[in-house]
Amino acid sequence: MNIIEGQQSIVSVVIPIYNNAASLFELNDRLHSTLKKITPYYEIIFINDCSKDHSWETIADLANKHEEVIGVNFSRNFGQHYAISAGLDLSQGEWVVVMDGDLQDQPEEIEKLYKKALEGYDIVQGRRAVRKDRFLKKLSSKLFHHLYSYLTDTVQDEAIANFGIYHRKVIDVMVSMRESLRVFSMMVRWTGFNATSIDIEHAKRKEGESGYSFKKLIRLSINAIISFSDKPLRLTVKAGFLISILAFLYAVYIIIKALLGITSIQGWPSLIASIWLTSGFIIFIVGVTGLYISRIFDETKKRPIYVIKEVYRKNIAAGQNERP
Repeated sequence: MNIIEGQQSIVSVVIPIYNNAASLFELNDRLHSTLKKITPYYEIIFINDCSKDHSWETIADLANKHEEVIGVNFSRNFGQHYAISAGLDLSQGEWVVVMDGDLQDQPEEIEKLYKKALEGYDIVQGRRAVRKDRFLKKLSSKLFHHLYSYLTDTVQDEAIANFGIYHRKVIDVMVSMRESLRVFSMMVRWTGFNATSIDIEHAKRKEGESGYSFKKLIRLSINAIISFSDKPLRLTVKAGFLISILAFLYAVYIIIKALLGITSIQGWPSLIASIWLTSGFIIFIVGVTGLYISRIFDETKKRPIYVIKEVYRKNIAAGQNERP
């Protein structure tokens, strides 16, 4: 329930925060201005993913000033998609907006997303027609989406990220999905609800750097592919079958040469090269299989997907924690 007069929230805004202290006050002001045009009953949920700056202190200050603001503080850094999951779990709105906290996702675009959703869509995602990101980030995103499209036999648009508005029935399904690997945009697509996208204006980053290093992007890509596709395993099976056929044909070739009395001394370099090639491929197959097995192992642990240290609302005494 929204804190305002006990009314049910119409719109919930879920925002994962990591080192976004510099933009939080402006983000909060612009959110309130936009959401008041839609409904007086809304909530803004900031999830602090163990930021290294003073993001949590800023969030607590905002929550102390505004009844609509809920601050969530993680016990450690779990990652953006886990922070989104925590916000979804706490949200009460009929419609839930998910966006980033760096002001590249502009709050003013929420009204446009909401109006489109009222036309009969359960999911409306913002499409960044003109991305204001650095060249390397745009390139890596494009390469990942092409690879992901191939490995999942789907069509992925690199211009679409997390920013969008989602109906409660979509969020209820998302909340019920408790697997340890979380990739929000992929999970949304999996639900299969009536979805569309509209072009939105994407802003340049004003402060700080992206929380995703190249290493984190690679890890996220691997997790996304493993979580939603078994095609890598099927490809290794096909490749192994192809190599077996080639090896069989080569064996037949050697036997025919021997029967015809044509013999040759096998060279050491070709022998070593073939051994290394085969061994490398075997190790690759074992590695891919191991990744899937490790994910199965993680799922069997049944650990919580995130740990909340404290939840701050205005109607709670300072320093007192609330558990969801």
